[in-house]
Amino acid sequence: MKLEQVPTPAYVIDLAKLEENCSILQEVQEKAGCKVLLAQKAYSLYKTYPLISQYLSGTTASGLYEAKLAREEFPGEVHVFAPAFKESDMEELLQISDHIVFNSERQLRKYGQICREAGISVGLRLNPQCSTQGDHVLYDPCAPGSRFGVTQDKIPSDLLDLVDGLHFHTLCEQGADDLETTLKAVEDQFGAYLHQVKWLNMGGGHHITRDDYDVDLLISEILRIRETYNLDVYVEPGEAIALNAGYLATEVLDIVENGIETLVLDASASCHMPDVLEMPYRPPLRDGFEAQEKPYTYRLSSNTCLTGDIIGDYSFEKSIEIGDRLYFEDMAIYSFVKNNTFNGIGLPSLYLMDKEGECSLVKAFGYQDFKERLS
Repeated sequence: MKLEQVPTPAYVIDLAKLEENCSILQEVQEKAGCKVLLAQKAYSLYKTYPLISQYLSGTTASGLYEAKLAREEFPGEVHVFAPAFKESDMEELLQISDHIVFNSERQLRKYGQICREAGISVGLRLNPQCSTQGDHVLYDPCAPGSRFGVTQDKIPSDLLDLVDGLHFHTLCEQGADDLETTLKAVEDQFGAYLHQVKWLNMGGGHHITRDDYDVDLLISEILRIRETYNLDVYVEPGEAIALNAGYLATEVLDIVENGIETLVLDASASCHMPDVLEMPYRPPLRDGFEAQEKPYTYRLSSNTCLTGDIIGDYSFEKSIEIGDRLYFEDMAIYSFVKNNTFNGIGLPSLYLMDKEGECSLVKAFGYQDFKERLS
């Protein structure tokens, strides 16, 4: 079936775009001599892991469950970072991880030695206190009071006896110029250590597959770091892997008038695209424009009881009718990995769309999926 025939609501992954993104990332690997990892927190539709693993070197996980998924479904390295680890989780992680990065000296001293005894490469996350995100504190690991990473004044004196590598993650949907700025701060504060460790992980937030991203600058910075410090470099983008590679298909159930015409959809910001409310941001919509830009303006909302479950105001070339279908774009990332069944709203199905535009069902969800989470 074609996209226009997929039952709504549904996430539809564009395999051609996904592969195009992976090809760009593979080129970065080859030219920069680094390793690119899939950050599963952004995208973890493991049905597509056989495709992605043809291009990337492995995955990064935010804890035990993502690490297990990676080991089971993605051939390649498994890297793990979490702000803190439970002892019961660590027992399993020792069996399936290649790298484990710790967030604090306390966690490093608690678990570092047993990790090394298990053959795992051990790292410590740094906080270079270099904010490049303006006022976007919610997504800034270097914001004042951040719980992420060890600052320069908290580095243990015997650091080099405890770790094999170092890690930083300071970016969110940003360009190579912000990485360049961050690297200067990292080198100024931690350069002496970089000469003596085996690897540096530059974290995620690199929007490498965005049209205006300066890939050449990224490659040159990675090459410079590798040559200056004689170490291996990892980057772990999440969004860049599936950027613009998915849709959320939805249907208009009703139209309500109260000062503005509101389209009630079978998709929800709160349930199906939480970042719309958390960041917040206004998702791109096929054939949708800024409010008042075109003749017909509507507010797009959902079928939940939350008054603020509003996706945004959009205008259209023609009037929208009950039963019409709309397609939100760039919905492969931070969507189904974060969705929920608040209000008993069903989860959208998952589909793959091939290069010919044919869509095949990966999984449909129903009442049992809702019920079993609550038992």
